[in-house]
Amino acid sequence: MSRARADEEEYWHSSKFRAFTFDDEDDELSQLKESKRAVNSLRDIVDDDDDDLERVSWSGEPVGSISWSIKETASGSTSSLDSRDSSLQKGSSSYAALPKQVSSYSLSSLFKGELYLSLSALTDTGVKTYAPELRRPKAEYKDYSSDWSPKDTVRRMQRGKVCSLERFRSLQDKLVLLDEAVAGHDGNVITAVLIFLKRTLRREILFRELELRQVALCHLIHFLRETGEQKFLLDLLRTDSFFSLFVQLSQYREHLNIQDAEKRREFLKGCIGLPFSAEDTSHIQDHYTLLERQIIIEANDRHLEMAGQSELFRKYPRKASILNMPLVTTLFYSCFYHYTEAEGTFSSPTNLKKTFKIPDKQYVLTALAARAKLRAWGDVDALLTTKNWLGYTKKKAPIGFHRVVEILQRNNAPVQVLQEYVRLVEDVDTRLNLATKYKCHDVVIETYRDLKDRIQLIAYKCKVERGSAEEEKINSILNNMVRNTFS
Repeated sequence: MSRARADEEEYWHSSKFRAFTFDDEDDELSQLKESKRAVNSLRDIVDDDDDDLERVSWSGEPVGSISWSIKETASGSTSSLDSRDSSLQKGSSSYAALPKQVSSYSLSSLFKGELYLSLSALTDTGVKTYAPELRRPKAEYKDYSSDWSPKDTVRRMQRGKVCSLERFRSLQDKLVLLDEAVAGHDGNVITAVLIFLKRTLRREILFRELELRQVALCHLIHFLRETGEQKFLLDLLRTDSFFSLFVQLSQYREHLNIQDAEKRREFLKGCIGLPFSAEDTSHIQDHYTLLERQIIIEANDRHLEMAGQSELFRKYPRKASILNMPLVTTLFYSCFYHYTEAEGTFSSPTNLKKTFKIPDKQYVLTALAARAKLRAWGDVDALLTTKNWLGYTKKKAPIGFHRVVEILQRNNAPVQVLQEYVRLVEDVDTRLNLATKYKCHDVVIETYRDLKDRIQLIAYKCKVERGSAEEEKINSILNNMVRNTFS
């Protein structure tokens, strides 16, 4: 009994921790310093031979190798995956399974020892699921097909699409492709097709076919000049057909050196018989006809001006001769001095329009400028007035009434004339801008009245003169708005 009590007291009074003494602290500090010196000495040894030593894992594989990286990453990911799976199993079973992704290894990451594995590679390598492929539109797959016709090929080339021209192997297909390119009026496409023909056709065949296609010929000559292919260009110009064409063009250019109008007319008459294309022959014919008309008009007007028989020539004397002037200048001259003449005369504007097939837009623009310069506002009104088959009249401007207003304003038209044509502008914003710019107050007030914009009317009231008719008109409109609101 006494022994058991002694053992119990010894148990309670004994402890594995010792009491604090200064001697013990010195012993522990000395041990810590000795261990630190030992570790430093080992580090120096290892650092000196670091390049010669190979680190090996417990399995005997070199540390940092591909197989070691895979195993290390897989073991770490598996442990985290097991903990995640256990937590997911505790949750609700109604959640759908996550889609698995196929992992792909980067060679650089393998050599660096940094490998990132996807979920599917670590869990179930036997089952592979693939993400749905984002398919291209069918139209893009057709870019590389060979089913396009020459017309469709040219259209796609105009839009900047990649089209192969190698499928056009026969001479007929190549010529059809060239004709479609010329019809498309796109210089880049024409040049691209010509480069293809230059590479795939013999020179004799290419020169023979280009003789019938003047537009393509001009593009090829320009391309050869830009690229510096002088030998090919000289071979092209040495052929009989192109040499004769060059001679014809040089002969036609000689009319520029002829000063006398009668001699130039005779020279142009001889150029009509040269073997030009139909389009070029038509231009030479028009040139000859225009010069012939100018000679007749110049002789007649010079006689009237010298005799002083025409009041218009006395008030607005001519500043230059009409000879050798362009067609538009001749039309303006005719509209200025001979606007009221009958259609049967050579100097009549309507005769010029019919003979040279001048478009309505060009004719109205030129005639409007000529009559506005003379301040003949009645002729301007008649020019822009049309009559339908029922006899009703209507104002119509092929160039747009906003351009009519600008031309009239440049010729200092009065506000009453400007307001008449500003009202005919269809777009409301354009109408307000023109009316405000040229101070057509009535048009601005009427437009705001039609829009029922009381705020703009009050603001515009501050811009007109006090006590003027415009201010009274605005006050009347505002009062009527108030009455209509409370009635």
